[in-house]
Amino acid sequence: MTKKQEIALKIYDEITKLYPNASCELNYKKDHELLIAIMLSAQTTDQSVNKITPHLFNKYQNLSDYINADLVELENDIRNIGLYRNKAKNLQKMAEKVYDKFSGTIPKTQEELESLPGVGRKTANVYLAELHKMPRIAVDTHVSRVSIRLGFAKIDSTPKQIEENLMKLYPKALWISLHHKLIFFGRYFCTARKPNCKNCPIIKDCKMPQI
Repeated sequence: MTKKQEIALKIYDEITKLYPNASCELNYKKDHELLIAIMLSAQTTDQSVNKITPHLFNKYQNLSDYINADLVELENDIRNIGLYRNKAKNLQKMAEKVYDKFSGTIPKTQEELESLPGVGRKTANVYLAELHKMPRIAVDTHVSRVSIRLGFAKIDSTPKQIEENLMKLYPKALWISLHHKLIFFGRYFCTARKPNCKNCPIIKDCKMPQI
């Protein structure tokens, strides 16, 4: 184990003390509901998504309902979140492709998931880790920000580069829980505008100017 890996594990332990039960905060009951919730959460808070999905999932019970939906009506159903027009279009196209190419069953591989409209690497990673418990590290804005502040990645690193760096630092068995803990730490503690530097248990490992 390298010195950097030792430090990374200590950081993991400290964040675990803060958020021992960190987990997916999106509400869902079915596999397609999870995928849709993740797609809707892009550049939008999970809390905002959870406010609209009860009505959405009750109205559209399966993927075929999204295919047959009037696009303008679908837009109105999700208009309270950002980029709703583009997201509505992608939901419909995603559902169509799942039926046309995958016989109505959401695929379980990274490549096939990423072939779906509106599904990028981060969305696929979250879906596979949450539903199928496949070891993945999904890099969102929180994971990216915390990783850069801790020196796990350079300030101009891409999400893919940050993901690869974290995968080298941590054992595969920790990837899923690491993803959730970094999100919670970035969302509730090491925030973008007002990070809680004064009370941070890993401030000595931070590479950014303290606020």
